[in-house]
Amino acid sequence: MAKRLKICGVTDASFAVAAAAVADCLGFVFAAKSPRRISADDARRIRSAVRARRAAKPLFVGVFAGQGVAEMLDVAAAVPLDVIQLHSPEYSEADVAALRATGREVWRLDAPGAENGAADAVLIDGSAGGVFGGTGRLADWSRIAALKRSGRRVVLAGGIGAGNIAAALATDADVIDVNSSLETAPGVKSIALLDDLVRRISACQAVNSRGSPPRKAQ
Repeated sequence: MAKRLKICGVTDASFAVAAAAVADCLGFVFAAKSPRRISADDARRIRSAVRARRAAKPLFVGVFAGQGVAEMLDVAAAVPLDVIQLHSPEYSEADVAALRATGREVWRLDAPGAENGAADAVLIDGSAGGVFGGTGRLADWSRIAALKRSGRRVVLAGGIGAGNIAAALATDADVIDVNSSLETAPGVKSIALLDDLVRRISACQAVNSRGSPPRKAQ
């Protein structure tokens, strides 16, 4: 399967429309403590602006941390969302099953036992001070191999940007998740930074088409 690109922390319709031209997934953050937090109403308006131009792509991902299943399902229906991303470690397998029962994919943060869980994908992210997501910290990329050996799809997040996108693309992760590297301030995405990322990705693809893989992560 070809890698997917996810751009997370979207709060602005004009940026979302530009990002939708290159991203497979756009992420809305509903976690209460995030500077990128967005309301369900604003997310719905942004989704509508994107769908007016692109009917099938991208998928819309809702990022949650600490909310209960009922609240997440209410938001998922209101936007609506294609994927529910559990970005804190307290969720149980029963929570995952309840969310998946609606027909949506569920991606969950890596945790002990994730290799055998029911989530559709496992998210690897960097953390700072116990906070996951949007920190700009690199994740433990060595976890990718263990999760792939167990047959799991992997979402790789944490400190990925134009400077290391080639290395991220060279991993076995299924989805590459980009967030804070595209910002001029927390929650303020830049189309210029997006364009730089896209140029780097295009350069990687050109190299691959000539048969020389991009450099591996060290």
